[in-house]
Amino acid sequence: MSAGRKLVIVESPAKARTIAGYLGEGYDVEASVGHIRDLAQPSELPADMKKGPFGKFAVDVDNGFAPYYVVDADKKKKVSELKRLLKDSDELFLATDEDREGEAIAWHLLQELKPKVPVKRMVFHEITREAIQRALENTRELDTRMVDAQETRRILDRLYGYEVSPVLWRKVRQGLSAGRVQSVATRMVVERERERMAFRAAEYWDVAGTFARTEVPDDAARGTFGAKLVQVDGKRVASGRDFDDRGVLTGADVRHLDEVSATALVAGLDGAEFTVRSLETKPYSRKPAAPFTTSTLQQEAGRKLRLGSRQTMRTAQSLYENGYITYMRTDSPVLSAQAIDAARRQAAELYGAEYVPDKPRVYASKSKSAQEAHEAIRPAGDHFRTPAQVARELSGDQFRLYELIWKRTVASQMADSRGSTASVRLAATARLSTPAASGSPLGDRDLDAVFAASGTVITFRGFMAAYEEGRDADRYEEPAAGSKGDDRSEERESRLPQMAEGDALAAADLTADGHRTSPPPRYTEASLVKALEERGIGRPSTYAATISVIQDRGYVTGRGQALVPSWLAFAVTRLLEENFGSLVDYDFTAEMEQDLDEIAAGDRDRVEWLTEFYFGADAAKVEGLGLRDLVANLGDIDAREVNSIDIGDGITLRVGRYGPYIEETGVQAVGAEVGTPRRASVPEDLAPDELTVTKARELLETQPEGDIVLGEDPVTGTPIVARNGRYGPYVTEVLPEPELDPALSAAAKKRALAAAAKPRTGSLLKSMQLQTLTLDDALRLLSLPRVVGTDPETGVEITAQNGRYGPYLKRGTDSRTLPTEEAMFDVTLEEALAIYAQPKRGRGATATAPLRELGEDPVSKKPVVLKEGRFGAYVTDGETNATLRKEDAVETITPERAAELLAEKRARGPVKKKAPVRKAAAPRKAPAKARAAKA
Repeated sequence: MSAGRKLVIVESPAKARTIAGYLGEGYDVEASVGHIRDLAQPSELPADMKKGPFGKFAVDVDNGFAPYYVVDADKKKKVSELKRLLKDSDELFLATDEDREGEAIAWHLLQELKPKVPVKRMVFHEITREAIQRALENTRELDTRMVDAQETRRILDRLYGYEVSPVLWRKVRQGLSAGRVQSVATRMVVERERERMAFRAAEYWDVAGTFARTEVPDDAARGTFGAKLVQVDGKRVASGRDFDDRGVLTGADVRHLDEVSATALVAGLDGAEFTVRSLETKPYSRKPAAPFTTSTLQQEAGRKLRLGSRQTMRTAQSLYENGYITYMRTDSPVLSAQAIDAARRQAAELYGAEYVPDKPRVYASKSKSAQEAHEAIRPAGDHFRTPAQVARELSGDQFRLYELIWKRTVASQMADSRGSTASVRLAATARLSTPAASGSPLGDRDLDAVFAASGTVITFRGFMAAYEEGRDADRYEEPAAGSKGDDRSEERESRLPQMAEGDALAAADLTADGHRTSPPPRYTEASLVKALEERGIGRPSTYAATISVIQDRGYVTGRGQALVPSWLAFAVTRLLEENFGSLVDYDFTAEMEQDLDEIAAGDRDRVEWLTEFYFGADAAKVEGLGLRDLVANLGDIDAREVNSIDIGDGITLRVGRYGPYIEETGVQAVGAEVGTPRRASVPEDLAPDELTVTKARELLETQPEGDIVLGEDPVTGTPIVARNGRYGPYVTEVLPEPELDPALSAAAKKRALAAAAKPRTGSLLKSMQLQTLTLDDALRLLSLPRVVGTDPETGVEITAQNGRYGPYLKRGTDSRTLPTEEAMFDVTLEEALAIYAQPKRGRGATATAPLRELGEDPVSKKPVVLKEGRFGAYVTDGETNATLRKEDAVETITPERAAELLAEKRARGPVKKKAPVRKAAAPRKAPAKARAAKA
C-alpha cells in the first residue's frame, strides 16, 4: 500500500476533475458515476431465491422489508476499479452529494467496497477550493437516518410500482407504469384537461376609452390616459371572473353587458361631460424574491429562459460540478453569512450604496420539511463572479442560467422598489333615451356610468435594477385600457396626469369591446412544479425526473410550453381513480411525504411504517386496507369501460392497443360485418379538449372506411386496394383465396396456407394521403423492393427499398441510407455504387462531417466531435461514442458535458450480447401420496 494515499469518491466525472484540481498530490479522486447498486429485478435473482420471499419484489416483505441489492451490470467494472484503488489507499473519503440520495450512494459504496481503512463522510454545498478544504477539516459519520429514509422511498416505490403497474398492463396496455408521484402528477394534468373539455365560454362586453383634462390650455400638460367602464347605474360591470366554467354568471349584483347594451352605452355617452369622482394615491413598495430553491429555479428558468425542468437541472448540475454555483437540490432559501456579505457588497459596487438596505435580509423556508442541502442556490464562493467575468468560460444555457442565479441572489439583498399607485374614478351620464342609444336591454333612460383607471409610478427601482421575478399566465388577466395587451409585468408603469376631484374630462375613442371567457390554462412545467410543491407532493429535487417520466411514458406531451395529456393518460388516471383512489389522492400522497420526512428525522420507524402501508393496520391509510389486500380485492375491472371516454351524441373515444380512435354507436361501418360501428382514428396532434362532437363527426366523415379500390394491376389483373391499417395507411393486392383439400387436417391446412402466395404490400410515403392516392402511386409502391442493378465487382444484386427507418439500398447484408423517399424509384446503378464507395458509418449510414468540434477529451487526449447519427446526435473521440440525452441540446452542449457523457459510456463498458434463454423443463410433480405424506 502506498503511504499517504487517500481515495475520494464522488458521483460524476466532472465533479471528480474539479475536486482533483483542488486537492492535488496524495489524493485519488474517482467517480462512481451515480448509483452502483439498486434493488434487483426479479429476473436477476439467483435461481434459489426466485421462489423465496425475495422473488416478487427483491424485498422480503415478511421479514422487516429486507431489500436484496445487486451491483448494476454496467457498474461492475467501475466497482472493481474502486476496489483496486482502495487497496492502495490508507483512508477513504465518501464525498457524494449532501442530500438523501447522496447519502444513500455513500452507504451503498460502503456496503459494497467493505473498506478496512478509516472512512470519513465529506460534505460540501459548493465546489470551491475554500469549501473543499473546509469539508476535509470537518468530516462526519454517515447519517443512517437519511439512508433509512431514502431506502424506505426506494422500497415504497418498488412495492407501489410492482403491485399497481401489472393492473395497467392487463387492463390498459403493456409496458405502462404507475408511481407514487408520477401517477398523481399525471392526474393533475388530466384533471386540468377535463376542466377544459367541460368548459363553456361566456361572452361579455365592456366599454373603454381615452380621456384628457379639458381645463388645461397646454396640450402637453393635459395628458391622456385609458379607462374602462366598471359600473352602470350603481352595479358593477361583469368581467371574466364573474362566470363559472359552464358559462353561467355567478357574480352577485353585477350587470352583464351584451353587445347591444355596450353599443348603446357608447352612443349614450357621446358628447357626455365626464368629471373626476374620486382620486386616491397610495405609497407603493415591493420586496425582492428569495434566493432560488430547486423548485423556484425550475419555475423561473421555465418562465424566463424557456428551459424544461430536466434541462434546467442538467445545466445546474454542470454549473455546480464545475464550481460555478452551490448545490442545486435544496428546499432552503437561506444564504450563509459569507454569501449575504458577498451579495450586499456586489450590489453596492454595481448599483450604489442606496440600493442596499441597512440590515441584511434573512429568508426562512416555507416548507415544513426542508431537508435537502442547507443553503439556497447561489453563485459559488465567498466573492461572486459577475456574468461578465464568466462570459468567456460559459456559453448557451449554462451562461443564461448562471446569470439568472446571480441576478436573483444579488437582488435578494437589495432594497425594496418604491413608488406610488394612483386610482381614479370618472363618471358621466349615459343618455339612453336618445334615438341612437334606445332599444337596449338597459332601457330608454339615463344611467350613471363610472369608468376606472390606475397607474403606478416607480420612483426608486431598488432590487428591480437587477432582477424582476416572472409570473405564470393568469386566465382572468386583461390588458389595461390603452395598453397593447402584451405587458404582464406586475409593475406596469403608467403615469396618470395631475388631476383633482371635480375636474372636467373629455372622452375620446369610446369603443364597445367584446370578450369571451377563457378555459383554465394548461399546466406548464413551471406551473406544475409550483402546484406539486404547494400541495406537498413529492420532493422538489425529484420534480424534473417526475415530469420526464410522464413525458417519456407517453402520458403527457408538450405543445409549446403547455403540457397536454394523452388519451392514454385519461385511461390510466380513470383506472387508478376508480380502483386505487387513495393512492392518487393529493392529501394522502402529501401525508406519505410527511411520514417519510419523519423517518428521516428519526421520529418514525421505517419497518412499522412500511408494514402499515403494505399489510394494513388499525390506522391504515389506504382505504382501510394495506396495498397488498387492496390489489388482491380489486374485483372485476371492465377494461373496455376504463378505456372509453364519452364525447357526446353517441360518439365514444376508445384507447386502443394501437392508439385512440372514435366510434359511433348505431351507425354501421361500410363493408364491415353486421354490428361493427363506424370508426375513425384520432390524430396524435389533436388535444383532448379539441375533440368536440363536431370535430369527431368531421373525422368520421372524412376518414375512409373499408377498402379503397384503386383499380387492377395491368400485368397480373389482381385488384389493387388502399387500406388504413394498425400501423398506418398502405396499399395491397387482393389475391384469390387458395383452394385447399377439405380432407386436410388442421395442421396441414395451416402449412398449406403458410406456403401460399402472399399479397404484395407497401406503406404510403410521407408525402401521400389515402384520399388522393392513385393506381399509379400504388403500383410504384408495390414495385418495391426495386432492383437497381448488379455490383460489377461482387456480382451481388443491389436493391432500393423502404424500411422501418426510411429508404435505403441493400447489397447482400450491407445497407446504406438513401437521401429521400423518391430516390428509391430513380436512383441509378452508378449513383448506388458511389454511395457504397463512401465509408460506412453506423447501421448503413454514410459518413457525415462533424456538427461541432468540442476540443480534447481529458481522458483519451483525442479530439472530440459532435456528429449526427441514425438514432440522433452523439459525441465521439474516435474510440468511444456516447449518444446525447434527451435534455442535451446540439447547439449548447459544452466540452465538459461531452467529456462527462464519454466517461459514463466508458464506465459502463462494452454492451454484452445476451445469451439465448433456454426454458428449463418443468419439474416433475411428486405423486399425490408422496405430497400428502410430505404435508
